[in-house]
Amino acid sequence: MFIDRKLRKRAAGLSYGITAVVSLVLGGVYVFKQSFMPYHADALSMRWSELEAVNQVLISALMTVSGGGWFTVGVVILILLVFPFRNDRRWAVYALPAVILLFYIPNLSATLAVLQNTPGNPPWQGNAFACLSAVVGFALYPKPLEGES
Repeated sequence: MFIDRKLRKRAAGLSYGITAVVSLVLGGVYVFKQSFMPYHADALSMRWSELEAVNQVLISALMTVSGGGWFTVGVVILILLVFPFRNDRRWAVYALPAVILLFYIPNLSATLAVLQNTPGNPPWQGNAFACLSAVVGFALYPKPLEGES
């Protein structure tokens, strides 16, 4: 029973950890990107160089904010994993999937809106995977034994 609980906890942590790493990478890409992503070009049916300078500034700012969000979520997930999750703090069991879902559900909704309403093909699957990782991680985490607090 102990090994099963330990394995389940590690699997839950791995599920969250993958989301953290991907979030950090995406955050870095979006913060440091000098133009928009290929699916943005498809959505607008325009290349970056065809945009007016004011639109480039606006889109660049929105990408920086998005990247900052991804990076922040990645850091928060890692901090929660390293400290409260590792030390079996009950609140962390709920905080980890909550943080992931609170960030990635709106991202999923936004990417699906772009997919449905523009010629762009955004990577909505990554957002869906992150939401799924939150649910899987929560489901995998071993429930406390009777009498445990």
